[in-house]
Amino acid sequence: MKLDMPAIGILRGVNASFFNEIMDVSFKAGLQAIEITMNTALAAQMIYEARTSVPQGKLLGAGTVCNLNDARKAADAGAMFFVTPNLNIPVIEFAMAQNIPIISGAFTPTEVYNAWNAGADMVKIFPCSTFGPQYIKELKGPFDQIDFVAVGGVTLENLGDYFSAGAKAVGVSSSLFGKSALADRNINQLSRNVSDFIARCIPWTKIPE
Repeated sequence: MKLDMPAIGILRGVNASFFNEIMDVSFKAGLQAIEITMNTALAAQMIYEARTSVPQGKLLGAGTVCNLNDARKAADAGAMFFVTPNLNIPVIEFAMAQNIPIISGAFTPTEVYNAWNAGADMVKIFPCSTFGPQYIKELKGPFDQIDFVAVGGVTLENLGDYFSAGAKAVGVSSSLFGKSALADRNINQLSRNVSDFIARCIPWTKIPE
């Protein structure tokens, strides 16, 4: 399974009773990938119950996969990809053995290289807000073969800067869904927010049909 999407929606702490609505409207609004963080209550259960409802061409994954225990739970639930906040070589190896694409967290150049060398499909620069888009640009110098995902502090205002710097994708939460839309369970506003965000991505990256 190839990971090829401009934006990953990150859901942390979302209520299980609201998740299916979020997933449905977000995918219809153009989002291609959603991750539920494994430190969300009932995360594995939400993935398991929603997995068969994921439309063709869309991806439902597990985020904040910090260790092998998280990875096994996510795999058993049917997660279609993993995202980690940290570099954990055994988790990368487990994902590869299970044929589950993985976006490995990293920050320093050494971590970036080690994540890619271990087999990560993409490398998540987190928290990218620490040094901003310029850091992505600097990393792309020696690591031009690595697909980077910028996570942490990405907004509508700086979205283009991250793509211009060389990010292949971005991981976003409140900037994508809308903090108030999530809090108020305003599904119509959430749909508009997602649609607007994805529209902003289009000039910078190709969205597969």
